[in-house]
Amino acid sequence: MKEKNILIIFVKNQEPGKVKTRLAKTKGEQNALKVYRRLVEITLEAAIGTEADKQVWYSSHADQEDGIDEHDFKKFVQIGTDLGERMSVAFRKVFYDGCKRAIIIGSDCPDITTELLEEAFTALERYDMVIGPAADGGYYLLGMNRYIPDLFTDIPWSTHTVLKCTMKKINEKNLSCYTLPELNDIDTEQDLKESGLKL
Repeated sequence: MKEKNILIIFVKNQEPGKVKTRLAKTKGEQNALKVYRRLVEITLEAAIGTEADKQVWYSSHADQEDGIDEHDFKKFVQIGTDLGERMSVAFRKVFYDGCKRAIIIGSDCPDITTELLEEAFTALERYDMVIGPAADGGYYLLGMNRYIPDLFTDIPWSTHTVLKCTMKKINEKNLSCYTLPELNDIDTEQDLKESGLKL
């Protein structure tokens, strides 16, 4: 039997004023929502091609009316006071449920592909960790072949040092880590212009 891979996708509930807030300051809430919806579509299109079990974790409530097929994506609600705790809870659950390799991604990266996700899962057959660096100093993907809670504590979330601090922890624990190509997230109007994203 094929060992169980799980892809965790973190999304925000699609409400004006609640998504892409930095982009909304210059483009308006409705345009920011439109951009975010397109980013979620791109993310799900990339995810659907993987052989992993797929889960969507929502920021506030599991939306049954958003068009995401529950046959393809199991739906959960994020739990925790900050991003680190929410990711930690998700990883803890999937490994407790018998997962062998797990990857988490957000829904901000227009260049995410099925091939990149498959590369990440393949890397976890040989490495303890896999990480996808984001150009803003964070990461767009994190994967592991066992639950490592230390990676989610004492990290300055939403800063340009997230990747650096995470890598420091990985190195301190002597974990092997495979690094994917650096990609850009879309958070600001400048990011949107540089991405060439078609809406």
